Amino acid sequence: MRTDDPVPQVGDDPLPPVRDVLAAIATGLWRWDNASGTVTLDAEAARLLGLPERPQTLSEAGVRSRFHPVDWNEIYGTVQLAVAEGTLAEARLRIMDETGRHVLRIVRSRSKPVMHGATEAYELIGTLQEVTEPAPGSAARTPVTGDWRRSREAFLLDAGRALAEARSTEEVLRVAAGLSMPGFSPDGLAVFGAEGERLTIIGHHGHQPGDDGPFSAMPLDTDYPAAEVVRTGRAVYLSTPEDYRRRYPAAWPLASRFERQSWAFLPLTVAGRTMGTWMAAFTYPVSFTPDERSVLTTVARMLAQALSRAGVAESERELTEGLQRSMLPMLGPRIPGMSVAARYVPTGGGLQVGGDWYDMIPLPSGRIAFVIGDVQGHDVRAAGLMGQLRIALRAYASEGHRPDAVLSRATRFLSGITESISYGSTGSGASGSGSAGSGVSGSGAGEATQYDPRFATCLYVEADPATGVLEIARAGHPEPAIRMADGTVLQRPTAGGLPLGIDPDADYPTTRLVLEAGETMLICTDGLIETGGHDLESGWSRIRTTLEGYLGEEEEGGLEDGLELLADRLVQAVHGPSSHHTTGPLADRREDDIAVLLLSRTGRPEQRTDARRTVLTVAQAEPERVAGARRHLRDLLHDWADDDQVDSAVLMVSEMLTNVLVHTDGDAMLVAEVTGVPGARRLRAEVADGSDDLPHRRHPGELASSGRGLVLMELLAGAWGVDPRGDGKSIWFELYEDAGASGGEAGADGLG
Repeated sequence: MRTDDPVPQVGDDPLPPVRDVLAAIATGLWRWDNASGTVTLDAEAARLLGLPERPQTLSEAGVRSRFHPVDWNEIYGTVQLAVAEGTLAEARLRIMDETGRHVLRIVRSRSKPVMHGATEAYELIGTLQEVTEPAPGSAARTPVTGDWRRSREAFLLDAGRALAEARSTEEVLRVAAGLSMPGFSPDGLAVFGAEGERLTIIGHHGHQPGDDGPFSAMPLDTDYPAAEVVRTGRAVYLSTPEDYRRRYPAAWPLASRFERQSWAFLPLTVAGRTMGTWMAAFTYPVSFTPDERSVLTTVARMLAQALSRAGVAESERELTEGLQRSMLPMLGPRIPGMSVAARYVPTGGGLQVGGDWYDMIPLPSGRIAFVIGDVQGHDVRAAGLMGQLRIALRAYASEGHRPDAVLSRATRFLSGITESISYGSTGSGASGSGSAGSGVSGSGAGEATQYDPRFATCLYVEADPATGVLEIARAGHPEPAIRMADGTVLQRPTAGGLPLGIDPDADYPTTRLVLEAGETMLICTDGLIETGGHDLESGWSRIRTTLEGYLGEEEEGGLEDGLELLADRLVQAVHGPSSHHTTGPLADRREDDIAVLLLSRTGRPEQRTDARRTVLTVAQAEPERVAGARRHLRDLLHDWADDDQVDSAVLMVSEMLTNVLVHTDGDAMLVAEVTGVPGARRLRAEVADGSDDLPHRRHPGELASSGRGLVLMELLAGAWGVDPRGDGKSIWFELYEDAGASGGEAGADGLG
């Protein structure tokens, strides 16, 4: 229709021409022909652009010079989007004077593209109308400022990503409260849920504590917008307080005290079910245009999905954590002469359940048993086997069995329950003819599941609080570590056997050691050692650093408080800072479950000593433990002043142990002790065996492969000797730190 064509009449009264109507409301018409690059203006449109008030046709460049450059770029993008979508193009434009320095007025443009056949040419036909300058801070509240559609799409992408990453209901609500919607932003949010026939409040933002009181536990048949949305599944938009008062007179007194001007109540729908209502309240009037309603509806859908996911995740987390807590014991009453601290940290992935556990068991003899173990896997089956194995170990220990017997019975128990076939709930598996090895049943009513063997590592310690004697049996588990009173940390070699469940007839030898006053023993699962890409060696180095840094911290709040602090620091050293507070390569490392148990022997300060003493045994069947003894001695002498003396001590101990294994039929027991103050300490190392044959000084030839043991002792030791005993003999040597690399008087005591 041309602008000067008469308007069709309705009834008997003629209507004025369109041009006269538009001029009366100060609205101009314009046509932009994209093919020719010309813009046609009527008289009112020309006036609004600061041109002479008459119809005229200008070039695109001539019209462009009248707009602010930023506004022209924005309207150009808006027009292109409208052409692609076939929708209206809408924008605010600043009209500049001839110099381009001053704003004459602000106009609002609304236009519709008309395509010319299949070509890319089009005409844009629209209106121009002058608008008042918006109040400061209110420009963002109108959807026609700038490129609304592009802002909306960018906002929805950001909102969707943020809500998808929220892992709990609290995080979802925090993200929703921080959303800055394009053109308008609510300052009051509330999420309502439904439990039975009542409305509940899941969370809110922008309200004071206690404001939600009248709205919680509200019946669903109440005349309240959120309740109506839950009942009907349809959104409610209230643009003004008058709308609210008129539609919900009973609920208006509750809402009026918040001094809001507009409200939007939208259904939270998941899988066709309305699970609640999202309320967005505004302190300024909002007209809720179709674009604004579209944004709110889309956010409500994303919010519903995020809340649904968070609810499922929280339910799973609560279930699995409750399961794990029910399977882990509480440490018993205080033990006279000893302090205990323990930690369990589940893995961060999956269901957060696993097979790690610890336990403390009072024994009939008055001693205390400490158990730590790890069932293979990080799933529900591992957690179930862990619970069964923990109960079995507690039962065997309570019967009074020794540590080796407890583990022997435990491996038979675990082998039995993992080799059996598990049947489904559809019927009895008695009629099945499948074998346990294949895990396949016959045609009976029961259906056998796949055979799934598991094993478990375990460390069992029987402690005598009165004497500090520890008897340790180990089934494929990492060895314990001891922090001595002066801060020296040693990994104590202990005899061990196969993991539980592999060989039902496996034996588990027992190692005995003494925990002196002021010493602390650490036993843990491999998650504490190997997390973060470490192996056993580098992982122990990291743990040793943390244990050594604990020296002296027991005075901060008593030994028990210091032990609890040490347990926290051990976990923190492995996991690093939580990912909720910082980012980085150590953030929230949860690759494996972690179980930690610390046992410290208390004592009066005058009972503590700075002496370091270690004892270990090398059996005839374990010659490879000689290398472990050498490393153990180096750890004991980690701060010795002279490295050459350390090398000499390691060489002599290796020679003494090897001689026992080669020339006798028994085992060798090494006792090493460091006494004195730093700089003037004495090392005494003694190797005992059960043979009565005394060593003899020999004169080996140049090519002889043996016979130099005593020669080395005479050259390297500050003092040495051989002491006969009733059940064998012991050969010993001493080194003095203040003697330096030159050593003491060779052979001071000679042969005993």
